[in-house]
Amino acid sequence: MELKIKAFEELTLNELYEILKARCAVFVVEQTCPYQDIDGIDPLSIHLFYVDDGRILAYLRLFWKEEGVAAIGRVLTVQRGTGLGGKLLHEGVSYAQNVMKAERMYLEAQTYAVGFYEKEGFRVVSEPFDEDGIPHVKMIRE
Repeated sequence: MELKIKAFEELTLNELYEILKARCAVFVVEQTCPYQDIDGIDPLSIHLFYVDDGRILAYLRLFWKEEGVAAIGRVLTVQRGTGLGGKLLHEGVSYAQNVMKAERMYLEAQTYAVGFYEKEGFRVVSEPFDEDGIPHVKMIRE
């Protein structure tokens, strides 16, 4: 297993294909949520992912929401309960702080996952809202 951190233009075609395949499997098929995953943000993002034998095990993307605020999105693990999601989230937070020099971090979490993000220092800053039929909240990490 290997952690990879790449800008969009550094991704190989196979890596991009596997990322999109994993995102579709989790967010569209597993969660039964048809939505437009290809949203124009990927080319502006840093992609962090654990890969094993070409297969994506966990993934997230980082991008600038606004000046000084890095956004984390599309967080997924293919196999839950392994601790890999928390490990990847920690890597993403570290990259945003130390490389991007983000002053703050922002994400929109599915409400069931709030505790997962709180472990990494995020706090809820909104009432629940509907995003593609799934309850979410906005979270910030100072």
